[in-house]
Amino acid sequence: MNLGLTLKAPKGLLMVNISRQYSRGSIGFFVPSSPPLDPEKVKELQRFVTLSKRLLVMTGAGISTESGIPDYRSEKVGLYARTKQKPIQHGDFLRSAPIRQRYWARNFVGWPRFSSLQPNPAHWALSNWERLGKLYWLVTQNVDALHTKAGSQRLTELHGCMHRVLCLDCGAQIPRGVLQERFEALNPTWIAEAHGLAPDGDVFLTEEQVQSFQVPSCARCGGPLKPDVVFFGDTVNPDRVDFVRRRVKEADSLLVVGSSLQVYSGYRFILTAREKQLPIAILNIGPTRSDDLACLKLDSPCGELLPLIDPH
Repeated sequence: MNLGLTLKAPKGLLMVNISRQYSRGSIGFFVPSSPPLDPEKVKELQRFVTLSKRLLVMTGAGISTESGIPDYRSEKVGLYARTKQKPIQHGDFLRSAPIRQRYWARNFVGWPRFSSLQPNPAHWALSNWERLGKLYWLVTQNVDALHTKAGSQRLTELHGCMHRVLCLDCGAQIPRGVLQERFEALNPTWIAEAHGLAPDGDVFLTEEQVQSFQVPSCARCGGPLKPDVVFFGDTVNPDRVDFVRRRVKEADSLLVVGSSLQVYSGYRFILTAREKQLPIAILNIGPTRSDDLACLKLDSPCGELLPLIDPH
């Protein structure tokens, strides 16, 4: 993947190369192909939403690809389809200082683009549903803060948020933007050229580029820092799981938006909905783990379909 646009940090000392196609968050590149909108399916989703009085919506990476964030599993355009790269594992991050160094170097390069991305029409539609009293609760598996940027408040970020950083020793939290400033101060002449984009603000760098990158420690206790997200191999906080399970039990229907439901942390709530015999609708390009449990399945881009639904 060739990258051709040079971006400079505010102080003018860091150079990061990202292609024009990806730096602008091209909505097309990371969205898998899908059939044309089926008017009858749109009517069925409209009926599903209209009949819902306490609608719970669960979103996944597929809602944010249209904002320019790649996902892992989409056919032909997801990370697994494009590369042999794998996401960082929780245990590796905890055990290895070099792995933390590599992670933070890549995240530092990717952060300016990732943090500047904006909600797309699907995020705004769900925020509007909440404002009009249609959406009872929103659960997102994403860590990009795009629902928050769109104004959603009845929201649980199941896997945390990249915009927060915590200390693994003392638990202190700081905004990710503050950490970016500390990175810049520690690496005033460090230069890196990214070789591709990955989900959640990650980019590809060579080992040689990473070796000289300096990583700050917690300003309070000197402990290692980690984004406030659930890495692969980690588990979601049990209190958060119980909270979401209660919201599902209080709902009268569940709509999945942009998730293949392959990860159990989200799939478990489908099982809860099935136990409660809630109607389940799924909007996702490509098959999901729960297609056989859904009364309605739609294969369309989230940002094209959701704005067509009248929440009244």
